[in-house]
Amino acid sequence: MYAKYIKRILDFILSLLAIIILSPVLLIVALLVRIKLGSPVIFKQKRPGLHEKIFTLYKFRTMTDEKDEDGNLLPDEIRLTKFGKLLRSTSLDELPELFNILKGDMAIVGPRPLLVKYLPLYNEHQKHRHDVRPGFTGYAQVNGRNSITWEEKFNLDIEYTHKISFLIDIEIILKTIKVVLFRQGISSETSVTMEEFKKIDNY
Repeated sequence: MYAKYIKRILDFILSLLAIIILSPVLLIVALLVRIKLGSPVIFKQKRPGLHEKIFTLYKFRTMTDEKDEDGNLLPDEIRLTKFGKLLRSTSLDELPELFNILKGDMAIVGPRPLLVKYLPLYNEHQKHRHDVRPGFTGYAQVNGRNSITWEEKFNLDIEYTHKISFLIDIEIILKTIKVVLFRQGISSETSVTMEEFKKIDNY
């Protein structure tokens, strides 16, 4: 009942309220991004959502467009500025995703939307992360975020799809506040964010 009907209604109402309440923050961050990183202010990228349907994800830009002499973008760790790291560590770069939630592309709680190029790499177990809408925050985000392995992350995502409830969502939201305040699990041990996903065949 909750997962099928109530969750989407709550997502719409809460995301709309959040956009209204946080509009000054959204405007200030947008202005700072424009000044420090240039245009475009909003980073857009295709991501797979519910039932692997592709949608456009919105985030505040956190990297420059610096390129090498051949015109190729420099590595993320070079293009990610101090200001960009601050946006990521505080999750302020994620705020435009509230519009994705409002539109119905995402939910407040659910597995984080990953890259489209990962879709062919999923095994049958991992594909079930797309049985629900991707989330602004999720079970994996409050249990290690980017500091845990891909396998652990997927297992947590699938576990969430099996036990969605109002109480679980509230618990994850409250834990998310703690994770953001203490800036936990922002990076993996080998990357400024999370290393690229490689195929796992354990199932």
